[in-house]
Amino acid sequence: MAEIIGVGVIGTGWMGTAHSRAYLQAADRFSDSRIRARLVICADEIEARAQEARERFGFKRHTTQWQDVIRDPEVQVVNITTPNHRHLELATAAAAAGKHIFCEKPVGKSPAETAEIERVARNAGVLTFVGFNYRWAPMVQYARQMIREGKLGRITHFRSRFLAGYASSPETPLSWRFQHEFSGSGVSGDLLTHVVDMGLFLAGPMKQAVGNRETFIRRRPATGGTLSNVTNEDYVGALVQFANGAHGNLEVCRVIQGHKCDWSFEVEGTAGALNWNFERMNELNVFLPDQNSAHEGYTRLVSGPKYPFHERFNPAAGTGLGYDDLKTIETHHFLKSIAEKRQGEPGFADALRVAEVLHAIEASWETRSWQDVSAIHSQVVA
Repeated sequence: MAEIIGVGVIGTGWMGTAHSRAYLQAADRFSDSRIRARLVICADEIEARAQEARERFGFKRHTTQWQDVIRDPEVQVVNITTPNHRHLELATAAAAAGKHIFCEKPVGKSPAETAEIERVARNAGVLTFVGFNYRWAPMVQYARQMIREGKLGRITHFRSRFLAGYASSPETPLSWRFQHEFSGSGVSGDLLTHVVDMGLFLAGPMKQAVGNRETFIRRRPATGGTLSNVTNEDYVGALVQFANGAHGNLEVCRVIQGHKCDWSFEVEGTAGALNWNFERMNELNVFLPDQNSAHEGYTRLVSGPKYPFHERFNPAAGTGLGYDDLKTIETHHFLKSIAEKRQGEPGFADALRVAEVLHAIEASWETRSWQDVSAIHSQVVA
């Protein structure tokens, strides 16, 4: 008999619809798990959007009041896909009600808020999950497997960048993402979270960091056509030192020209190297030199059924997966952790480890010096 898990989604914009779709897809792609999500209720402050999500995905009901989701007795999971400034209030209420929580990154509006959310959920004993979905790409999973098996030797370098020009036009309207009041940081919380998580996932803990930031487009069109100030950063660059002795170089930007979604990483070790780019997410380039220098060079691996999760979507090598498929894999693992009554990864503890690195990088903006990556206490001022 299938195990049914009741889900309530708060926030039905683009990310909320991606999550809702993933709950439905997970039942099909992982049908042998016998775990099913029941979409109980969706909430959005814009009623037309909430109603559309109900009709589109089959929620039993919709509401404009997020509190209805929290107190619904059929809801076991509260899925938070709202702007960042709502996360603390929503996650705190969900934890107090004993609901398991799936929250989109960066979890808190600031590293301090992430620490508070992690503390509240841990003390409440609820299970958590975070939207670090790029971890689940089959070729990223295989890259991690190679690293853990020692195929690259001792890791010496990790370089990663997330260059997405979604705001490269000065005419892009001012939204919550550009306002510290609603988003907290800019690309630090939006893009650098993914880069840092991938570094931790592949190369291990980071112990020190230093970085810089820039806001290149300082004013944007607001409601009524007037120009208003952008109050968070467009760009972050950082150097990091890993606990294992590896060195890292991280870079993210939302206003860069020529890049659509250049989200990539390179890992080098004493015995080999590999690199991956989300724009070609079904490929992994691997360098494993042998004794014949004439053969030295990168080999391009193409995703197929022999790599993690690929066969859940199709049986053919070279027939690629996409972004929504990563959300489906992610959602399945969250539901599986609930069915098995165990904390899965990545949960709020993983988000906190990312936040600790971000906190060090952001502190270095003011000190202009290397900062230790250390524990954040929830009372730290954002």
